[in-house]
Amino acid sequence: MSGLSTVVKGTGPALLLVHGAGGSVQANYGPVLGTLTQYFTVIAPDLPGSGRSPKAAGPLDLDQLADDLVAVAVEAGHESFFVAGYSMGCAVAATIAVRHPERVRAMVLSTPFTKIDAATKAKIDEWKAKLDSSREVLSRFILSVMCSKEYLARLTPAQAEGFAELIGASVPTGSPSHVDLILKIDLSELLPRITQPTLVIGASGDQLLSPHLGKEVSDLIPGSKYADIRCGHAIALESAMPWSRMITDYLTSV
Repeated sequence: MSGLSTVVKGTGPALLLVHGAGGSVQANYGPVLGTLTQYFTVIAPDLPGSGRSPKAAGPLDLDQLADDLVAVAVEAGHESFFVAGYSMGCAVAATIAVRHPERVRAMVLSTPFTKIDAATKAKIDEWKAKLDSSREVLSRFILSVMCSKEYLARLTPAQAEGFAELIGASVPTGSPSHVDLILKIDLSELLPRITQPTLVIGASGDQLLSPHLGKEVSDLIPGSKYADIRCGHAIALESAMPWSRMITDYLTSV
């Protein structure tokens, strides 16, 4: 048993969701879960140190995470499944596809990266440093990089403060190990080995990851398709409907 807290909900073919660093299933996929469960049996585990999942005993490892999430899906009664990854979760999803090719039917990777570039590393380093700051300082930083400039400009000061409070109240205990994993990820040799149909979704207003990183991932995956959403890194917050439509349209057509 993986020990990961997992939601299994919906009907239809199985869809394994992999959330991002410093997030959770609810934080990263909450606004689209209702739509996805109309089309798929969603299997949504919280990664170590997120949601109700216990923290890992040591540093996170992509291969181990991939194997653990496959075990979650198999334990839920599904021998094969679609996979949707978000942000850092895309690296886990891609690793699943290569390590367990017979189980993965197709994938959607949203705001992925092969490895972070210098501009992104500066923001990840700042995020890591602020994990030791007050919740208020950390949550305001997260809000500033997770949303597009256009979205932030539309928020009233009260709305921005409310969002920051919500973020501060839900920072996972596993965030430091998640951020450490981001800094180590390099999928340069793994992505060309993916054989499953794959849709890569980028966010043109991303202020956390350099927007070109998603297209770079798509270019390395043989035969993949690329699409773009005009929003920030927090796709579910800014563009839930277009995002859920792109995921369902692609996975129901392959």
